[in-house]
Amino acid sequence: MIQRRDSRRFIYSGALAFAAVLLFMGLAVAALLSFDAGASSAAVLDPYTLRILRFTLWQASLSTLISIGLGLPVALALARQRDFPGRIWIIRLMAVPMGLPVIVGALGIIAIWGRQGVFNTALLALGADQPFSIYGLSGILIAHVFFNLPLAVRFFLAGLERVPDEYWRMGASLGLGPISTFRFIEWPAVAKLVPGVAGLIFMLCATSFTLVLLLGGGPAATTIEVAIYQALRFDFDPPRAIALSLIQIGMTGVLLAVLALLPSADAEVQTHGRAVRRFDGLKMSARAWDGVIIFLSLLLVGLPLVAVASSGLSADLVRLLSARSFWTAFATSMTVAVFSASLAIIVSVAMIRARQAIAARRTTGWLLAVFSLVLGSGSSLVLLVPPVVLGSGWFLLLRPFGDVALFAPALVAAINMLMALPFVMRVLEPAFATHQVRIGRLSASLGISGFSRFRLVDWPVLWAPVAMAFSFAMALSLGDVGAVALFGSENFVTLPWLVYSNMGSYRTNDAAGYAFILGVICLVLAAGGVSRQASAVKAGS
Repeated sequence: MIQRRDSRRFIYSGALAFAAVLLFMGLAVAALLSFDAGASSAAVLDPYTLRILRFTLWQASLSTLISIGLGLPVALALARQRDFPGRIWIIRLMAVPMGLPVIVGALGIIAIWGRQGVFNTALLALGADQPFSIYGLSGILIAHVFFNLPLAVRFFLAGLERVPDEYWRMGASLGLGPISTFRFIEWPAVAKLVPGVAGLIFMLCATSFTLVLLLGGGPAATTIEVAIYQALRFDFDPPRAIALSLIQIGMTGVLLAVLALLPSADAEVQTHGRAVRRFDGLKMSARAWDGVIIFLSLLLVGLPLVAVASSGLSADLVRLLSARSFWTAFATSMTVAVFSASLAIIVSVAMIRARQAIAARRTTGWLLAVFSLVLGSGSSLVLLVPPVVLGSGWFLLLRPFGDVALFAPALVAAINMLMALPFVMRVLEPAFATHQVRIGRLSASLGISGFSRFRLVDWPVLWAPVAMAFSFAMALSLGDVGAVALFGSENFVTLPWLVYSNMGSYRTNDAAGYAFILGVICLVLAAGGVSRQASAVKAGS
């Protein structure tokens, strides 16, 4: 129960926060629609534009199929072999790419699969004449699988671990073989997850920017977002950028609509952690097969991470850490990250409180009911307009007012806030809902409201999920390249842009060192968020 005075304040605050989000996005889209509409309409029909769209969908489809096709056997193997040496660390390793900045992971992939990498060195030693090229479609697929295979493994493994122990005992007593076990027990457990996981991975790959920018290798392997960046940054062709931006908005809109129709991918991600004995994994043949699968997945995911650490540690870290350019980029990145994470927390809390205040009312009119639904989907609406499209719109909007680079810090922070908003809402809303159920009526009966309730009742419990969301939002902002790509300059350099500029200048050792530093910072932030969540769970229990 929420007191009437607090209820009105929460609803007004949520409406203001949601209006600010819509205004920021709407102004960017309006700038795109109003700038030279005739030329942009002609550019839509350009064969090159249509070819980019086809390649975007093609590489996303292939990446999704490979990630699902490889992730399922790995999840099955890990589910069968619960006593596999280091299993818990392997599962934790699968979470590392999800918290790693994309540009850092890309450097590790290049170190393994690049022209001078481990794979090509082995091919040359075997007598191969033509080295494997990491640039182009093959490199994009490898990079997407590196980041998305662990995502698929964790979802599928969670679904398999929810299967009751009685199912495995029954299968063993009936003498089911591997094929029958998969058909009657394992596949039904993961089949309902496949559409949602595939849709999520397809969305991530279709809107990929940094990986394609680094590994695309030319016009033949370019996605829509990279083409937007090139049209504004290098060609300064606003009509083409507008046409591509509108196509991107349309494509992401269709993808989000399809995702809404699919089963939720994260509905089954939480497991009970129960010890389940798998009798079908005891045979030597099953152990050997599962061991090979797990080992290969370790190589695929672990080798790039080892390469990043090895290259970073072999760089002159003392010189890099003492360089003025590093500390300037570090200060810029941290300032933007703190500002964007703070905004994400403020906006999320305002929208969550508004939904709670509406739900707590005895009678809710249709207008408030619709507003609550809009607030619930508000964080997902930001996925409709990717960072490069938002940046393009604001670039065109602010160009008449002078040097757009002057507005870069505020724009990048705001765009990063929008990109972190879905994650922050996903973390905070369940925590706020549980807390409200536990203390809502008691606080109302004692007359505790306003700042007193926040200080004495809310903050001691909610600080842990807020800190977790803040840490991850900072990590997302620190590792972002998409927002800063349009506005990066000599006067505005972030850590990811410092890595990218060193790569472009062929200072690979310095790029590897800076990438290692950036990766450590982001992983520490992500690990800090997880540890805070764990401590909160222990305190709550």
